[in-house]
Amino acid sequence: MPYTTLLVHVDNSRHCAQRIRLAVRLAIAEGAHLIGSAMSGLSRYAYGGGVNALQFAPAQMQALRSQASEALHEFERIAREEGLGTYETRFVDDDAQGALLLQARYCDLLILGQTDAQDTPSRVIAGTPEYLMLHCGRPVLMVPHAPSAALSDIAQHPLLAWNGSAEALRAITDALPLLQRARQVTLAVVNSHTQPAAHGEQPGADLALYLARHGVNVEVLQHDTPHGQDVGAALLAMAAQRQCDLIVMGCYGHMRLREALLGGVTRTVLQDMTLPVLVSH
Repeated sequence: MPYTTLLVHVDNSRHCAQRIRLAVRLAIAEGAHLIGSAMSGLSRYAYGGGVNALQFAPAQMQALRSQASEALHEFERIAREEGLGTYETRFVDDDAQGALLLQARYCDLLILGQTDAQDTPSRVIAGTPEYLMLHCGRPVLMVPHAPSAALSDIAQHPLLAWNGSAEALRAITDALPLLQRARQVTLAVVNSHTQPAAHGEQPGADLALYLARHGVNVEVLQHDTPHGQDVGAALLAMAAQRQCDLIVMGCYGHMRLREALLGGVTRTVLQDMTLPVLVSH
């Protein structure tokens, strides 16, 4: 199924412009409608008169809303500059976590920025990207904050992280619209010997055949990591060595109390990424 509706988080972070530009170019390539959504950061629970409501003076609330409005103006400027045909802006008087969780359910792909500890908007809840990955029910495209040539023309050579799991399979099928127009796709089968029952007689062969029937030009790469090497680091190294411009992978995690916890491989890739990463849970 093609992407028809994309949703990008718009804020005042210093890296937002490149996230918007990638989203716009992806929407153009897919012929999709793009929604730029900005939030005030004022949790809807604050309006109930609870403790949180006391944190916001009227002048502060107006300032936060004005910042969101400015971010949406920048989104519109970039969309016009790039020649995007169909788009809209949305302002939501809520925190990013609650607003994006609701909106993402009615879109094909949610586009977020990688967390930058040195530039986190003051009212974005910590752990928002992780929470959304685990709960929004849609694939999430994470855009790195580090400059990267891969941002100019995404998904010409994706790297697919394949371990035989349901999460990895969902990510790959969620990425099919991108894979079908890629020039080359590398299917990375990592440490298949650790779970032989998940792969079959020839690891990667069945999935490669499935993708080929969908018009995807795929090459299978078998890789065993040395004892003790982080699999996430190995995936990033393979992507760099083969000059890939996108990683597609399953997202693993769980909730502990109110904290979103990602698995080790997912956490490593999202912390150290220098190219976009599409994840599904």
